[in-house]
Amino acid sequence: MSELVVALDFKDARSALAMAKSLKGTAAWMKVGLELFTAEGPAVVSGLKEMGFKVFLDMKFFDIPNTVQGAVRSATRLGVDMVNIHALGGRRMAEAAMAGCLEGAPEGKDRPLVLAVTMLTSMAAGDLPVEGAPEPSEMALDLARRVRDYGLDGVVCSGLEVERIKAACGDDFLCLTPGIRPAGTAGDDQRRVVTPAGAVRSGSDFLVVGRPVTGADSPAEAARAILDEMAGA
Repeated sequence: MSELVVALDFKDARSALAMAKSLKGTAAWMKVGLELFTAEGPAVVSGLKEMGFKVFLDMKFFDIPNTVQGAVRSATRLGVDMVNIHALGGRRMAEAAMAGCLEGAPEGKDRPLVLAVTMLTSMAAGDLPVEGAPEPSEMALDLARRVRDYGLDGVVCSGLEVERIKAACGDDFLCLTPGIRPAGTAGDDQRRVVTPAGAVRSGSDFLVVGRPVTGADSPAEAARAILDEMAGA
């Protein structure tokens, strides 16, 4: 069953943790991204874990294999439940990330999921700074096949690509989908967007939603409406 992940795209831990508190009993997952983690560091992850949430640390690691291995090891030791890297880092970087994950996991406890970002959902045709580059959806499919071979748990991709990725990589290969926008809401800086129901029907395992929830007058009601739409898809 698809799960909702709320993106806590805030500038400080106080605002992020207050939002998370208001969502207790709705979404089980919270996402900590680059802005929040850079501002507040590990403390915000610890705060969310103490509140009982699962945490997706969305840092999109992309560096030499040794550095990524250490970063994922450190993230695992923080107690996060999901972490991601960039698929464009290739096999050696991906295998190093998984090695770091296994090194950091406490004995007898589950390791976090390790996903790889294919193409950002803010990118559309013509955005890749490479002449003759394939369409983002084609690039995402090719990268997903590679990530499956690298031994990671799944990919971050648009809901527009999930069905083909699942067909190519198997239903057990996880797809986390950003760029989720309920019908009638603004896409903001996202380009390859789908509705919650559309993402579920395509087979997305995790749906990441930020501003449509956190910017709503009642975030809890907005989250419940999205969950209802997901359940009815």
